[in-house]
Amino acid sequence: MNTDVNTDVNTDMTTDQIARTFVEYFEERGHRRISGSTLLPTPGDPVLFTTSGMHPLIPYLQGRPHPLGNRLVNVQRCLRTTDLDEVGDRTHLTVFEMLGTWSLGDYEGPVSLDWGYGLLTEGFGIDPGLLHATVFGGDDRTGPDTASLELWQSHGVPVELTVEDNWWSNGPTGPCGPDSEIFLWTGDTPPESTPTGDDRWVEVWNHVMMRHLRLADGSLVPLPQRNVDTGLGLERLASLLQGRRSVFECDVFDPWRTLVPALWQLDEPSLRLVCDHLRSAVVVIGDGVRPGNTGRGYVLRRLIRRVLTVLRRDDPWRGLGDLPDELVRHTLDRFRQEEEPEVVRRVLLDEERGFGRLLERGRNVLARRRFQGPLSEEDFHYLHDTHGLPRDLVLSLRPE
Repeated sequence: MNTDVNTDVNTDMTTDQIARTFVEYFEERGHRRISGSTLLPTPGDPVLFTTSGMHPLIPYLQGRPHPLGNRLVNVQRCLRTTDLDEVGDRTHLTVFEMLGTWSLGDYEGPVSLDWGYGLLTEGFGIDPGLLHATVFGGDDRTGPDTASLELWQSHGVPVELTVEDNWWSNGPTGPCGPDSEIFLWTGDTPPESTPTGDDRWVEVWNHVMMRHLRLADGSLVPLPQRNVDTGLGLERLASLLQGRRSVFECDVFDPWRTLVPALWQLDEPSLRLVCDHLRSAVVVIGDGVRPGNTGRGYVLRRLIRRVLTVLRRDDPWRGLGDLPDELVRHTLDRFRQEEEPEVVRRVLLDEERGFGRLLERGRNVLARRRFQGPLSEEDFHYLHDTHGLPRDLVLSLRPE
């Protein structure tokens, strides 16, 4: 990936100031801020963690009246396990904050896009010439989103029409609809090509016109109300506005990038993974989750073990006991959590000790004659079910 960054886009605004500007901009336009933010969905929700700002709002997007009204704004912390294997590139984080706005049966998509354009260009000072939009071009079930197309054309923003890339859904069934995504040019040349043709166009904001409900048979029926749901990652936006090369270089990571390299010499991808996973683990613990073998506990366990695997790859004596209290406190404060840093450290160190015992057992088991050759799927299942050795741990102990 080309990592050149356009230096014309930068601001002295901190991530906190960016979030505050976002919220206040929409409060001035009649939105009420949703208070509270947690990674844990409500009891009974089959999803392990909150993955987007809209997740807690699904009942209201389907027609239930929201106690705060029909114009909402919030800053929601999220966790996406689907991005675990992408962490290390310049745009993906496991735990992050999502800025979001909603119209619950109130204004339509063009109003939202017009406000979004105004905030980006006037509120954040982005050159309009560095923007590109994509819009749903229509398929055999739904026509093109001409209203969004005309809005962008009125602002002089180039538009690319797509089909699958601009149809948003929350799964095989549920609310869905066309979306319009806003991209920012990050190259060191004048903008060229389109978002689907050049990855120097980075998505910053998605506006979903949530109008349909997909049923189990795949058919679409109208929702009781026409909604607008928008979202953009705060850390990604901050890195772009601050002219940084990756999300790991925006100001919220400054303490991590100062202190972690002084502890452990790591290449850049490994440094990013260690910082992301440790930061994410602190937040997950701060929301009350503890390591376990299933569900949320296993996600936390996997995050910690991936860190330990990277740290010990070059030096078996590296450990989490060296993690500065400052980083734990900074992360808890960043995500507005009340857990005590010493509690977080105790959970991390307990899990590290358990991982050490598992490594010792794993090496002894894998030293058996049966496992000296290539491992079959039956071997992997046996190692997991009988000895508690997951596939990724087995592979780390047998890198060949």
